[in-house]
Formats: sequence, C-alpha cells, structure tokens
Amino acid sequence: MSNTGDILETERLRVRNWQESDRPLFYEINSDPKVMEFFPHRRSVEEADAFMGKVASEIATTGYGAYALALKDTDEPIGFCALMPAAMPGLFPEETIEIGWRLAVRFWGKGYVTEAARTLLDYAFDVKKLDAVVSFAVPANRRSTAVMERLGLTRMPAMDFDHPRVPDTHPHLKRHVFYAITRKAWLKRRKGAPTSD
Repeated sequence: MSNTGDILETERLRVRNWQESDRPLFYEINSDPKVMEFFPHRRSVEEADAFMGKVASEIATTGYGAYALALKDTDEPIGFCALMPAAMPGLFPEETIEIGWRLAVRFWGKGYVTEAARTLLDYAFDVKKLDAVVSFAVPANRRSTAVMERLGLTRMPAMDFDHPRVPDTHPHLKRHVFYAITRKAWLKRRKGAPTSD
C-alpha cells in the first residue's frame, strides 16, 4: 500500500481507500446498533459523510487509516480494517499504531476481518517496519477480542485503560482491554500460521 491508498489484496478482499459509492455502507456501519454496540455514538448520515471524507483524506496523505474492505469479485464494500495512530497522548507513545475493524452485520462470521487484519499486519511489519501493533476493545466485545487472539496478539492486563474519548454517560464502555504483538512475534508466528480461521 502506498501513501496514496493504492490497493492491497487478500484472497477474497480488496483493501483500499473509500470512494463515493461507499457512502451508504459507511453510514450503515457507523449507525447500526449491532455494529456500534460497544461504541457510545451513532453517526447521522451527515456525520458519516463528513467522517468518511476525513478518513479518506488521512489515508491519501499519511498511508494510515480505516481502509475500506471490499469483496474482490464485485468491489462491494463490507466494512473497514484500520491501521492508524492510537492518538491517545498520555496513555500511549505518539508513535503507537493500533489495528481495528468494523463490518456490516450481514458479513459477520465469514473470517473477513481476520483475513484483512493478517494482510495489514504483514504490511505494518514488512513495509512500515513497525516495532509493534496494538489493539483494544471493551471487555464484553468478545467478537473483537477473539479476532485479536486469532491473530496472535497478546493480552496485557497491566495495560488495560479507561478510554479518554468515551463520555461519562457511558461508564460501561469506558474500560478497555489491551492487546499487542511485536514485529518479532508476528514474523515468528507467520512461519507457522494457518491460512484461514
């Protein structure tokens, strides 16, 4: 992936920047109560459109961001997989990069996130030469933490934290569990990693 958001491919997916035709899907994954169960805010159409523009610009200018995931055969968007700065001063060093994901409900349970995340971890460690990648989620979000575990990220309880951008009106969403994987651990794991879930 280049800093202009050129396409990466997995067996079934394209990992790319967002395009105009993706707007309905982007709104869906930012407003659906099931998708957003562990997030405090659902975006309106206008908010989602503005946010998609911001995300697309960040990908184009920095090479990092919440990349669109699309089915390779049809280019139908299904959600995103992100590789981006954690952006939490005081909690993590400035250079900390997190991996995360969000899919429309109809695409759950097919292994798409794990497939995309593996490709992005290859990119993070092979191309970007990162030392480590982190991920975090609300403890009850077992769908996400299960993906972290499948990817080989290590749970680090001493690093659990209260998310600074979760408002006090949602206390049950504040606490986040922390996972991470180093470049050395990923390269070692990859030599014997399975190719599917």
